[in-house]
Amino acid sequence: MVRLNTLIPELTVSDISRSLYFYLNILSFELEYERKENKFAMLSLEDSQIMIEERNGNWETGNLIYPFGRGINFQIVVNNIDKLYTNVEVHDYPIKIELEENWYRANNKLLGQKEFLIMDPDGYLLRFAQNIGEREIAMDNI
Repeated sequence: MVRLNTLIPELTVSDISRSLYFYLNILSFELEYERKENKFAMLSLEDSQIMIEERNGNWETGNLIYPFGRGINFQIVVNNIDKLYTNVEVHDYPIKIELEENWYRANNKLLGQKEFLIMDPDGYLLRFAQNIGEREIAMDNI
């Protein structure tokens, strides 16, 4: 039985076959299960899970035009970002923001990540990140 996270985004996609190819082959997600009759799939990558379903009129709250998911990016934490990044490059898939190191303040700490961003075939913004540590910062620098 698949262990389900308590929050799992479900993305409406325009072409389930194209999206499955992207997520399974370019990003190395695993197919947990699918309902082909509903053009639906449950996918996972390490501890992250998403559901994708071909557009069918259900769940739509407004006009759905490309790029889908405006105003949101999904951070997906991985253990080996360099391997994933190389696989995206090998497939010659467009990279929105190249692999870089960033540090983000969380109260009195800096949390480090190596990260890059791409858009899936329907324009959902995906930010892949690998944690690289944390640093203390002086409270007077905040």
